[in-house]
Amino acid sequence: MQGNSKSMLPSRTYIIGTLVVFILFLIGICIQIPTPAAPSKQEETNHCSDQVTEKAIELAHCERKLLVKSVNKRKMALNVLTPWLAPIIWDGTYNLNILDKQHSSTRIGLFVFAVKKYIRFLQPFLESAERYFMVGHKVTYYVFTDKVDEVVKPKMADGRILQLHNVVADQRWQDVSMRRMEILTVYTKEYMPSEIDYLVCADVDMVFNDHVGVEILGDLFATIHPVFFLSEPQSFTYERRPISAAYIPYGQGDFYYMAAFYGGKVDEIYKLSTTCQNGIIEDKKKNIEALWQEESHLNRYLVYNKPTKVLSPEYIWDTNLPLGEFIKKKRFIAVHKDHQEVRN
Repeated sequence: MQGNSKSMLPSRTYIIGTLVVFILFLIGICIQIPTPAAPSKQEETNHCSDQVTEKAIELAHCERKLLVKSVNKRKMALNVLTPWLAPIIWDGTYNLNILDKQHSSTRIGLFVFAVKKYIRFLQPFLESAERYFMVGHKVTYYVFTDKVDEVVKPKMADGRILQLHNVVADQRWQDVSMRRMEILTVYTKEYMPSEIDYLVCADVDMVFNDHVGVEILGDLFATIHPVFFLSEPQSFTYERRPISAAYIPYGQGDFYYMAAFYGGKVDEIYKLSTTCQNGIIEDKKKNIEALWQEESHLNRYLVYNKPTKVLSPEYIWDTNLPLGEFIKKKRFIAVHKDHQEVRN
């Protein structure tokens, strides 16, 4: 039995061969599955920043839910989604890092009228835009004025262009207001399509007071009027006369939008401005004028051509208004002035 047991032991050659095969197997595993490298300090910082952003967004959502529950008024404007599933942009409802990357090559225009005494507001408007509007993105300012020689060019970041265009100032401020639609119709058809992707239209007697970036961009966007953001639709100051092309009957409409800040893709603004301009011309033929001029026609258009994105009153605010506690970020605010004095 002793001899038989010796013959059953593996030979030295067999043991060595087995070890070689096993070592080669381990080497193969190491080659196929590399050891993960330790994260760099930059990667750790980015990860930390993303976590902070996510927590801030989560907290803002919680605050918004509490706000909606506490208010005893119309709540639709305080939501983050319209009935037609367009987002309502409030602070904390988006991740700016993601959006900035998506729009890294986007070209943006900012359209503004500064005629007659309103020229005094242009410099602070442009300086505030350089500080807060679309920072880090390509921006072309389209400034229309009857006082080109008085424009003071602000210090501008790389990739930002100031275009000055001469325009004749109408005698009545109402006509000045409506003239913007006429100019928009021409420029969004003839010039802007080759220069920019999105156009933002703004009032000059305002200043940017906080971040306004690519989160606002969409096919067609408009801003809820800060006076009416908690009001019922029957109290909206739509044009209610059926004779006007801006007519909106009671029972129609979702929000009242302010003409001080709206925009979208260039072709969409062409459609909007063309429709509004045609309505203004139609009213003039009847010797009438819509209640709030271009703003009335703008609201008519948006009732039947829903915006794809709605901006909360964070994007238009007046510090004289009540209910300011609802507005955590006051991004674009009215300059206090004597309206009668600047219009004459």
